[in-house]
Amino acid sequence: MLSEVKKQLRLAGPLVAGFLLQNVVQMISVMFVGHLGELELAGAAMATSFANVTGFSLLFGMASSLDTLCGQAFGAGQHHLLGVYKQRAMVVLTLVSLPAAAVWAYTGEILAWCGQDPEIAAAAGSYIRWLIPALLVYGPLQCHVRFLLTQSAVAPVTLSSGAAALSHPAVCWLLVHRLGFGSRGAALANGVAFLADLLFLALYVRLSPSCKTTWQGFSREALRGIAGFMKLAAPSALMLCVEGWSFELLLLLSGLLPHPKLETAVLSICFNISTFAFMVSSGFGVAISIRVSNELGAGRPHAAHLATRVVKLLAFCVGMFQGIMVVLLRNILGHAYSNNKEVTKYTHRMLPFVAASIILDCQQCALSGVVRGCGWQKRGAFINLAAYYLVGIPAAVIFAFVFHLRGMGLWFGLLCGLVVQTILLLSITLCMNWDKEALMAKDRVSSSTPPVPAEMSTLNKSMEV
Repeated sequence: MLSEVKKQLRLAGPLVAGFLLQNVVQMISVMFVGHLGELELAGAAMATSFANVTGFSLLFGMASSLDTLCGQAFGAGQHHLLGVYKQRAMVVLTLVSLPAAAVWAYTGEILAWCGQDPEIAAAAGSYIRWLIPALLVYGPLQCHVRFLLTQSAVAPVTLSSGAAALSHPAVCWLLVHRLGFGSRGAALANGVAFLADLLFLALYVRLSPSCKTTWQGFSREALRGIAGFMKLAAPSALMLCVEGWSFELLLLLSGLLPHPKLETAVLSICFNISTFAFMVSSGFGVAISIRVSNELGAGRPHAAHLATRVVKLLAFCVGMFQGIMVVLLRNILGHAYSNNKEVTKYTHRMLPFVAASIILDCQQCALSGVVRGCGWQKRGAFINLAAYYLVGIPAAVIFAFVFHLRGMGLWFGLLCGLVVQTILLLSITLCMNWDKEALMAKDRVSSSTPPVPAEMSTLNKSMEV
């Protein structure tokens, strides 16, 4: 067990750093826009939210299907399949990016049609159009990240993210102020950061000796089996997106409450704190996904079971630590985001419930990672749909509008959804037949391995003789 704890911490530590650094890139861009004016800031914030819902989260979710495919293939010793899976995912994600980019081109009109302020909608439309290059690069970037992570090659991913984040302020300053692009330059800087990150990882994959067996050049085999890939990619995306969309929906519902500016401001602060904590939880979620998929692919079901038990304990400890820190720092956190007494006082009352959601979220992230490692994304998607759209959001509406608990009622609804999601995911992992999962992983890898040509088979037999 101690050995497994060390393995997961060695994976999760750099992953947490990498996720936080990737999140910093968009945060820095919005901060640069914030100094240009209130209208520009409102437009950039709305555009960033719209972009995450309609583009980035969709591609991130689809790329997470490689946790299953590449992880199990690597564990089974079929290293050449990792390169094939990566290419196949790059083709699919690039094709998915094109209609998303078309939607982004008309974001201003879509937001105005939804009743948003015309000036803010126009500013958001301008910002997100210059964010399209980032969208087109993001898919291949995530494919490279997952390709390396499933081999436990976390150092290059973290270093690449760190270099992009450190250089991002200089790129933003150059495009926003020096070249005079304004808010458009801040959006374009995201594309520059993602492209630099992608080029670094692509060169590493091409030149590193550790990737010689997993990357053997471009292959036509990547164009086959796209339908099979989509059977995992679609539920993987749905599994992630339905959870993210529920957060955005609650934020929109806050605008219908009495004193909407106050409610929206406080909920935005709570979501920001929760998102920061989620980056830590996601690191452990990806780490356990890698461990479970590798062990199942290698035919070691008991090791996969042990890894699952260890991550539950680690997630509980990390979640409790984060939750306690939020409660202890609730006075400081409110003032860090606002000087308005009403906002800070309301935030102070909300943060204990935010802490409870962080504890649950850490556990569900770990359990979702186990589900991805086993290839059960479809079940995970159904669980998230039921938890948030049959329980969470209806409960939020009842608490907020019927019992008049306002923003706190919306967060109560979110907590209800998290409780249901965590219980259902925990039930799946407790009832899992690990020997059967190992056999299914073996079948999945075998079905992706191309048949040996007849002449090659004859040659191998003659060599054996």
